[in-house]
Amino acid sequence: MYKIFFKRFIDIILSFLALLLLSPIILILWTWLTIANKGAGAFFFQERPGKDEKIFKIYKFKSMTDERDSEGNLLPDIKRLTKIGRFIRKMSLDELPQLWNVFKGDMSLIGPRPLLTRYLNVYTDREKMRHSVRPGITGLAQISGRNGLSWAQRLELDAQYAEKLSFILDVKIIYKTIIKVIKHEGVIIEKKENYLDIERKKTI
Repeated sequence: MYKIFFKRFIDIILSFLALLLLSPIILILWTWLTIANKGAGAFFFQERPGKDEKIFKIYKFKSMTDERDSEGNLLPDIKRLTKIGRFIRKMSLDELPQLWNVFKGDMSLIGPRPLLTRYLNVYTDREKMRHSVRPGITGLAQISGRNGLSWAQRLELDAQYAEKLSFILDVKIIYKTIIKVIKHEGVIIEKKENYLDIERKKTI
């Protein structure tokens, strides 16, 4: 009953209240990022696969500019990352616009993080279980090590979440997520060369 009805009901209520209460912060960040990003906008949009692999557009605050080199190529991420961008990543504030995804039904507050669409054809059958539930803003993998885990470990935790989804597990994940955000644990600002596609190529 929780998985079928109450989880979605709780998502709607909590995401609405969060959007309402956090609207002043969202407005301030939107203004600040619009200025810092030098006209590149405050929001980042990207297609991601959701429940049953249905594609949706995810919303995030944009932490980097669109600055390019003389040949028109984007500069490295670390050079495009703004001070406010670094701050919102550290505080996980870049995820706030996803509350709208939750309210719309694209996502849940808790579930496997939605990854890029290009990864759909490299998952094992077990890893595909991550798409049997709505993706989330936070999840079991995020409270278990976040970016410090290998892709195989993260995807296994996503499968375990899909198997064991329950109200008690969601409460545990929410609690541990709040603690991690307060302590700034598991946040890696600079990108590491541990992309899923690179790792999978090594195993093929």
